[in-house]
Amino acid sequence: MENVKILSYEAIELLKKLVETPSFSKEEDTTARIISDFFEGKNIPLQRKKNNIWAYNLHFDASKPTVLLNSHHDTVKPNKSWTLDPFKALIEDGKLYGLGSNDAGGCLVSLIVTFCHFYERDDLSYNLVIAATAEEEISGKEGLEIVVPELPEISFAIVGEPTEMHLAVAEKGLLVLDCAAKGKSGHAAREEGDNAIYKALKDINWISSYQFPKVSPTLGPVKMSVTIINSGTQHNVVPDLCTFTIDVRATDQYTLEEIIEGIQANIQSEVTARSIRLRPSSIPMEHPIVQAGLKLGRNAYGSPTTSDQALLDCHSLKMGPGHSGRSHSADEFIYLEEIEKGIAQYILMLEDVIGNKG
Repeated sequence: MENVKILSYEAIELLKKLVETPSFSKEEDTTARIISDFFEGKNIPLQRKKNNIWAYNLHFDASKPTVLLNSHHDTVKPNKSWTLDPFKALIEDGKLYGLGSNDAGGCLVSLIVTFCHFYERDDLSYNLVIAATAEEEISGKEGLEIVVPELPEISFAIVGEPTEMHLAVAEKGLLVLDCAAKGKSGHAAREEGDNAIYKALKDINWISSYQFPKVSPTLGPVKMSVTIINSGTQHNVVPDLCTFTIDVRATDQYTLEEIIEGIQANIQSEVTARSIRLRPSSIPMEHPIVQAGLKLGRNAYGSPTTSDQALLDCHSLKMGPGHSGRSHSADEFIYLEEIEKGIAQYILMLEDVIGNKG
């Protein structure tokens, strides 16, 4: 695929510009402008809302189903262990170093040039929309969440995150629960009060040992972890309140509401969900885009991490060049070869599904 060489060059040049431009979550204005300039340089009309950019294929047809290609252009802040300049796109030994190069710059630029590859095709059986979105790293509310209402109904989506181009066919959702065990205060030296800490401990013991019965074939069991606990004001006062936080990694076997109900039914503490936005997601193994990847020898698996997939109410596949283990690490990098191979795989898989044989 000689065209992939050209697309890979364009992707890497765009990635270098993005890496050299700070784009912390909520501060992505300049990278949004860089992405806009890229599309405008190719005479591709685009739309922007806040720091989100999206565009449609030239021959968009409202009677056809639509595929969403999505990845994010915000980054975390560099940690103190960096030995290189995080905002210098250094290419060395076949690697491109820089903050956001792996998570998720390589995925984003690969999807952008893949979209460009199909942009002028008039024989597609699906429409294509590319969305470069903000605030993914903080699960923010002004990223993909505000773009989705602007889009037509999405048949399925490919979300670009570093998976070594393997197929993340399911992804755990995130549920954060704030719990409050209530007792009665009293003097610690006398038999007074009802210790809220002891009440909380009973609940925490249940949380640590309970297993939800339904286990996902791709994601495994629902996982609950108590991660924060607070109580007490001074050593000689029995506390009347103990608060704790549960981090719940949900699977596709339960709705978030079902998990909340199950927990509340078994503990005395009051349970309050911070949010039910970040839901588990999945795509059937028999879906054509999954089958297209399997035919190329890729593996299917369930991902324990959360991405913008959680904000999509459609079948979605998480897949992209790069390695998840490099994300948020010092001296982050992506292999140039990974980008080229990623573009080739995106094109082959989409051609299989949306091309004139789709």
